[in-house]
Amino acid sequence: MKKLVASLSAGTLVLTAFTASTTAEAQAPTRQPTSVGYGGAVSSVDPDATNVGLDVLRRGGNAVDAAVATAAALGVTEPYSAGIGGGGYFVYYNARSRKVYTIDGRETAPATMPSDAFVDPATHAAYPFAQLVTSGVSIGVPGTLATWDKALKQWGSLSLGKALKPAADLADRGFVVDPTFRLQTLENKDRFAQVVPTAKLFLPNGDAPQVGTLFKNPELAATYKLLGQQGPSAFYSGALAGEMAAVAKNPPKTPDATLPFFPGYLETSDLASYKAIDRTPTKVRYDGLDVYGMPPSSSGGTTVGEALNILQPQHLRQQSTTQALHTYLEATALAFADRGAYVGDPAYVDVPLKELLSRGFGAERSCLIDPQHAATKPVAAGSPDGRYSRCAKGSAVEQRPDTEGRSTTHMVAADKWGNVVSYTLTIEQTGGSGITVPGRGFLLNNELTDFSAVPDPKDPNRVEAGKRPRSSMSPTIVLRGGKPYLALGSPGGSTIITTVLQTLTNRLDRRMTLPEAIAAPRASQRNTASVTAEQAFIDRYGASLAPYGHTFTPAGVPGSSAAEIGAVAALEFLPGGAILAAAEPSRRGGGAAGTAWPLK
Repeated sequence: MKKLVASLSAGTLVLTAFTASTTAEAQAPTRQPTSVGYGGAVSSVDPDATNVGLDVLRRGGNAVDAAVATAAALGVTEPYSAGIGGGGYFVYYNARSRKVYTIDGRETAPATMPSDAFVDPATHAAYPFAQLVTSGVSIGVPGTLATWDKALKQWGSLSLGKALKPAADLADRGFVVDPTFRLQTLENKDRFAQVVPTAKLFLPNGDAPQVGTLFKNPELAATYKLLGQQGPSAFYSGALAGEMAAVAKNPPKTPDATLPFFPGYLETSDLASYKAIDRTPTKVRYDGLDVYGMPPSSSGGTTVGEALNILQPQHLRQQSTTQALHTYLEATALAFADRGAYVGDPAYVDVPLKELLSRGFGAERSCLIDPQHAATKPVAAGSPDGRYSRCAKGSAVEQRPDTEGRSTTHMVAADKWGNVVSYTLTIEQTGGSGITVPGRGFLLNNELTDFSAVPDPKDPNRVEAGKRPRSSMSPTIVLRGGKPYLALGSPGGSTIITTVLQTLTNRLDRRMTLPEAIAAPRASQRNTASVTAEQAFIDRYGASLAPYGHTFTPAGVPGSSAAEIGAVAALEFLPGGAILAAAEPSRRGGGAAGTAWPLK
C-alpha cells in the first residue's frame, strides 16, 4: 500500500481548492483526478459536485446521502448531462447486509405513445434523428427525483430537503464556467436558440457563457427548494407536473424556429403513476471476483457480464497487449450482438437473463473468437437456450444504427462504514431534448430516442406505451471476498459498456493501476464493421491491430466533445481501510476525486 500511496501522493486532493467562488473574477476550482484517504470518498466529473458529496460525508452522512447530494449538484454544474428532467440507475452495496441492491430510475414512454411515433407517415421511414432529438416526442417520464427519494428512504440518513440543500445553494451562488461547459453550449447553440426558455437560460445575450464567469441558476435553486419542502409529489403531481406535460405537448419554440418540434405525449397522469423500481442486480464471477451490475431495463449489467464470461476462458493476463486488445474487441462484438437480440424492458420482453449471464453461454461465444483474425461484423447473436456446445454457428444479422445519447454522467461514493454507491444518471443527448421547463431551470430528457425508431415486432427495444427504453448505463460494483474492491461507471451512450469493460480489464488483467486504467486510450467495438476509437488509441495500437483485420473510425472530430469516449469515475478499496478515488485526468476537462480525510 505504501508504494501505491507514494505514487499517488502528488495527485492527492487539495480539498480547499474546491471552495466555490462567489466572484466572476475567481478561477475555476482545481480538478484533482486522484486521492487516497479514509472516512469515505467521492468521485465525479465535477469538483463542485464532488466537494458537496465530501462535505456530506464529513458531517456524518452516509454514501447514499453523499450520492444524492452529489447527483443534485451535478444537475447544477452538468445540466446538459444530468438533472431532475432525466433518469438513471443506482447500484448500492450495504455493508451491514453485505448485499448489493439496485434501483431502476429509467424514464418511461407515456401511456398514449404509439409504436410508430418516430415514423413519418408520408414515407414510412423514421424521421431524421436530429429532428427527433429536439422535440416533445422524445421526452420520457423523468425518474431521477423518484430514484433519489427511494434511495434516501431505503438507505439514507438525510431527508430529501437536506440532501438537496447544498445543490440549491450552489445554483444560487453560481459556479465558474469551464471550457467544457462553454464547448457543450456552443455545440448546442443552434437548437438551444430555437427554444425560448433554453435560450434565455443558457445563451445570455445570444452567446454561450464565457469561460471564467459565474453561471447562476436561481430558477433551479428555487425548484430544488420547492422539492425539498414538498417532496416528490410537487414534481410528479403538482403544478410542475402540469408544466412539464404542457411543454412536451407544445414545445416553447421561437417564432423563427426551423426545427419541426414534434409534439409529445407526456401527460400529468404519466408523471403521477411513475415508479422507480427495486431490481435484483446482475452478477458474474470473474477471476475470483464478484462483479455486480444493473439488470434490464439497462443492458449494462448483462452485456458487461456476458463479455467477462466470454473473456474468462481467454486468460487475457497471459496475452500480449495487442492480442489482449484484439480479444477484448471481439468479445464486445459478440456480447453486443446478444444485447441487440434479447435485451429490453423486462416488463415487455422475456429477457433470458440467467442464460445470457451463464458461464456455459459465455464459453460457447468465446469459442468463436479467432486468435488471429477479426470476425466480419456484424456477428450473429447466439442462442442462450441452456444447451451449449463448444462452437455454435449463427445466421447473418443486420447492423442496426446506434442512436443512444453519449452525454451522461457518473459518480461513485463510499462512506466510513463501508457502504458504496455507483450511480449513472442522464438526460440523454448533450442538452437532452433542448427544452427547458420555463421558470424551473432544468432541461427535459430526450430519452425515448433510445428506442428503435422503426417498429419491428422482433426487436426487444421497439417503442411501446409505458415501456422503458433500453439503456447502456453500467454502474458497477466489484466485490472480493464479499467486500468492496472496485466501484466504477461512465457516461458515453452505448460506449459506456465498452468503457467499463475496458477499464476493468485494464485494471484486472493488464495490471494497470486504477488511474492508469482510466487514463488509457479507448476503443469501442459494438458489433459494427469499424471500431470506434479515440485518436490516441488509433495512433498507439491501430497499426499493430490492422493485421488482425480491425479497422478504426475516430470517435469524433478532434476538439469536439464527441472525440472522447467516456468519463470514468471510480473507487478502489485498499488494504488497511484506505480508499483510492480516481477520475479522468483529461477527458471532459478532467474529473474530480476526493476522500474525506486524504493522506498527506
